[in-house]
Amino acid sequence: MRRTAAVPALAALLLGALATGPSAHAATKSDHGRGVRLRVMNYNIQAGAGSDHVFDLERQAEAIESEHPDLVGLEEVDVDWATRSDYTDEATWLARRLRMHVFFAPIYDLPPDREGAPDRRFGVALLSRFPIMYAKNHDITRLSTQVPDPVPAPGPGFPEVLINAHGVPLWVYVTHLDYRADPGVRQAQVADMDAIMDRRHGRKLLLGDFNAQPDDAELAPLWTRLTDAMTVVGQRTTPTWPADTPTTRIDYVTYSKRSGIRTVDAHVPDTLASDHRPVVTDLTAS
Repeated sequence: MRRTAAVPALAALLLGALATGPSAHAATKSDHGRGVRLRVMNYNIQAGAGSDHVFDLERQAEAIESEHPDLVGLEEVDVDWATRSDYTDEATWLARRLRMHVFFAPIYDLPPDREGAPDRRFGVALLSRFPIMYAKNHDITRLSTQVPDPVPAPGPGFPEVLINAHGVPLWVYVTHLDYRADPGVRQAQVADMDAIMDRRHGRKLLLGDFNAQPDDAELAPLWTRLTDAMTVVGQRTTPTWPADTPTTRIDYVTYSKRSGIRTVDAHVPDTLASDHRPVVTDLTAS
């Protein structure tokens, strides 16, 4: 696994040149003239496959587009990874299709498995209708799925992105926590994320697939600093996985407490475009 360095904002903005207009639900200034109202989505896209395990990235683009989000956290994003996703650069494809800026943060960056092909990468991404002012891919504790007999070790895949939403700066983070039954790695990851986010002042959003339910002990430290948008609207346990018969809540949109961010509404769309259902929230930031 190759370590990825900080990525200048200019590189992240190159794809964003294609973002030419607002969506039907584009972020607007609040009714009171202070701050903005924005729609935030989190979606684990299972490398482009639906709950039927058929690769169909257009189906997922339509699921995202139908909600008109301003920000989208994506997990399980393939970039030239394997035949399962036709070696598609999913981050670039979705950014162009949805006319959004993008920052992709690989968890794995491996040599190609075909002569003359680019590196194989897999990770998380942020789509944004706002300019990306700064972006960096941080290390947190990982337990690799790509090596035999792995041990917990620092690895990339925790992006920190600064956006400017109509003059309101927001620090946005996207995460995909360890999926294993033993919570030990997730506990370490929560501590690592908390330390990274604590370096920044101001408004912060943490989006992701936490692979844990809201009341699981390993997530408890997050709730001392962050608010879960679904909890605010009384949907703390509304399930998001598996998409066809959801039983478990593991997907989140959260934000820093006492930072001027508030929940207006939140819901979980009924879609089978992935094996997860997305979480969609309407927030105000002032």
